[in-house]
Amino acid sequence: MRILIITAGSRGDVAPYTGLGRRLLGAGHQVAVAAHPSFEALVGGCGLDYRPVPGDPQGLIRDWARATSREETRALTKAYANGLADGVAQAVAGGADLLLTAFGPAPLSRTAGEAFGVPVIGTYLAPSFATERFPLPNARSTEGLGPKGNLAAGRDVLRRAEGLFADAVTQLRTRFGLPAGAPSAPVDIRPVFHGFSPLVVPRPEDWPSWVEVAGYWWPARPDGWHPPAELVDFLRAGPPPVFIGFGSMAAGQGEQLSTLVAAAVKRAGVRAVVQAGWAELSGCGDDVLTVGDVPHDWLFPRTAAVVHHAGAGTTAAGLRAGVPAVPVPVMADQPFWASRLYELGVAPRPLPFQDLTADTLGNAITACLSEPAHRHRAAELARRIAAEDGTAPLLAHIGTGDTA
Repeated sequence: MRILIITAGSRGDVAPYTGLGRRLLGAGHQVAVAAHPSFEALVGGCGLDYRPVPGDPQGLIRDWARATSREETRALTKAYANGLADGVAQAVAGGADLLLTAFGPAPLSRTAGEAFGVPVIGTYLAPSFATERFPLPNARSTEGLGPKGNLAAGRDVLRRAEGLFADAVTQLRTRFGLPAGAPSAPVDIRPVFHGFSPLVVPRPEDWPSWVEVAGYWWPARPDGWHPPAELVDFLRAGPPPVFIGFGSMAAGQGEQLSTLVAAAVKRAGVRAVVQAGWAELSGCGDDVLTVGDVPHDWLFPRTAAVVHHAGAGTTAAGLRAGVPAVPVPVMADQPFWASRLYELGVAPRPLPFQDLTADTLGNAITACLSEPAHRHRAAELARRIAAEDGTAPLLAHIGTGDTA
């Protein structure tokens, strides 16, 4: 079967699908991933076919930060959505028997699938159906809502998500001569598999029967990857360091953030591996090493703790490694995952990015490392997560041929 995985966004929105794609490849399917051009090497390096989808998520985040009005932000988002719609349509036109779609581009994937007669399965990385159990990621308010408030907050999240691509979907339906007004929201796709562990977010009982929490889809390592010698030497030269990285966040804040991180590391009295990321962080001194992209499944088990922005993928990698975390959420779904880390007992209270200083970060690192319960709980949770196979339910479903 020719399977096309459609995703968009930052590296964390792409990497899990490389692991899922490799498993599908191993099951005898032909697999391609449609993603932004900056991830062509990541996809190809994992042995998967690549199809381009226009868009520069790093540039979009930077432009959003510089926007001076709501109208300018809307215009940027509309241009991004329209480019994404064209790319999704072209990617599907390249041929596929089945589409697997991330949550973001799901309305576009569903429309393109309808136009070309290709079934679509939702493969979402964060909770994406309203529930009374908790407010969905990206909820405007989260405290003390109660069951009905949680449900209302979740529905608001879904309405806003659908609205981001409403115009692009309308144009795409017109382009393909499809009837106007047909449902195209992410929640209209069925079935849906969520790529996170039920140990981290248990499946709510009020979700539809065709919505499943499958387990994590671990990113694949690029073929032939080896750790840089400088990193290996640094790890051998002393006790396990703390990892510090903010992924795709804080673009343009590298100089200020690097100074802050250096002071925090000194205050906490630890060694650190600092990942440059989109912020272009850097470190200096005998106890700090700066690295580029390094597979988290290799690096994190060799650390004492991980300080990160609580994106879904980095959160998952830390849990897999069994090391405690210091979550520093910035935006989007990150406060949700940061709260889960705290509630699971593997991290101290989240430190919101806007409250980040050398003192608050240094104190948070110290608090994380000085509480043995964080490490014990992280190790136990990692052991249980290791027993899961998040790709198995999806592989079983595809294997039945029941993809309509």
